Amino acid sequence: MFQLDFKSGVPICDQIVNGFIKLKALGILKGGDQLPSVRALASKFSVNPNTVQKSYAILESNGIIYSVKGKGSFMSDDENAANAVLESAKHDFMAAIKHAYELGLTENDMIKLINETTAKEETK
Repeated sequence: MFQLDFKSGVPICDQIVNGFIKLKALGILKGGDQLPSVRALASKFSVNPNTVQKSYAILESNGIIYSVKGKGSFMSDDENAANAVLESAKHDFMAAIKHAYELGLTENDMIKLINETTAKEETK
């Protein structure tokens, strides 16, 4: 499971959406895997159930999850869902690059940061 950062400034709803997208992208969650119930996840993170419900609605509208009445929410194995995950990652990355560039980081600075970050992730 993922963690929420209540001090990050990123809305909790977005953190939940991004957390599930990341778990899907990493292959930790696969098509057909059941997600925690809204109440269970809200309790685990100590957040309002409406926040979790909104996150699940966003994930469902993007085809990343689907719901079965009386059964719960499940990860989609739809190819479009996998593409949505990758497109979301690309979009977030491009926004971060633009923001960093606007703040004065050069292309070489960013490439160096990317290399350092991926090297750290590979050694985990």
